Amino acid sequence: MKKHLNTLFVTTQGAYLAKEGETIVVKVEREVRLRLPVHTIGGIVCFGNVSCSPFLMGFCAENSVGISFLTEHGRFLARVQGPVSGNVLLRREQYRRADDPQTSADVARSVLTGKIANSRTVLQRALRDHADKMAADEVGFAVKRLSNYLDLLNQDKPLDILRGFEGDAAHIYFSVFDHLIVAQKKDFSFQERNRRPPLDNVNALLSFIYTLLVHDIRSALETVGLDPAVGFLHRDRPGRPSLALDMMEEFRPFLADRLALSLINRQQIQGKGGFQKSDSGAVLMTDETRKTLLVAYQERKQEEILHPFLDEKVTIGLLFHTQALLMARYLRGDLDGYPPFIWK
Repeated sequence: MKKHLNTLFVTTQGAYLAKEGETIVVKVEREVRLRLPVHTIGGIVCFGNVSCSPFLMGFCAENSVGISFLTEHGRFLARVQGPVSGNVLLRREQYRRADDPQTSADVARSVLTGKIANSRTVLQRALRDHADKMAADEVGFAVKRLSNYLDLLNQDKPLDILRGFEGDAAHIYFSVFDHLIVAQKKDFSFQERNRRPPLDNVNALLSFIYTLLVHDIRSALETVGLDPAVGFLHRDRPGRPSLALDMMEEFRPFLADRLALSLINRQQIQGKGGFQKSDSGAVLMTDETRKTLLVAYQERKQEEILHPFLDEKVTIGLLFHTQALLMARYLRGDLDGYPPFIWK
């Protein structure tokens, strides 16, 4: 099993990353702030005005450490990655399968089963833990409606119909998401999902964590030799990592949404003073809030969970790699179908 490796997040503006021997060095105003051996790092994410030496980029590429560059507030800009690993025959099979409507529908059905089942579990857990603090009837009704969509996914439907199911299920889930926020209600009110830009504190949190998820899943897919740009539920679009977006659907409720809710409900982040609104109306996190979130994300990835398909304990951070391997095994013909991650 692949070893769990940390992601290095660099948020300090003006930081400079360089190579010294077999280590990655982070300098701020020519002062060394951090040294890390390359073999302990799975990826590097740079936010805003952070630069890297060409020697470090080549060093990371040789050691399969991807470097992603984002704006200070989390919008993806570019990625530096070494040669794609894996067998070219696997990627050719991926392209053939993605062009087949039936295979695309089959994979999309599996992915959406994971997403909707995990969304339902998030609501069920909230009812179990905080039923006295929320509109339990509304949340309970949403659980039943999501269960109905899980039953519909058992039917052999074309991709367009499945996308309709996904849209309806997402609307049901987010229509009661505000009830899951049981603390700091004045500062963290959720009406609907919005992005590009996020217009409230909750959406700012969700969008940022989704960006982190895409980075990690994309790295996992590249590691096993799959092309992150060619998906099944999400179709080809220049610059879009469609397969990474496909696989992210399973992890949105389980990891991203739960993390955002935990940070709010445990008051680890504060609405007042923790966010800023720009002239355009976009809501952005402050540096302190962003750092708190990144630390919490890293800690969550180190927690262990029993994988429902493999029946083995793995860290949450390895789930992306595990699912990428299962996708590769399915495309090679070793599995009859792609087994999504379903949280129990």
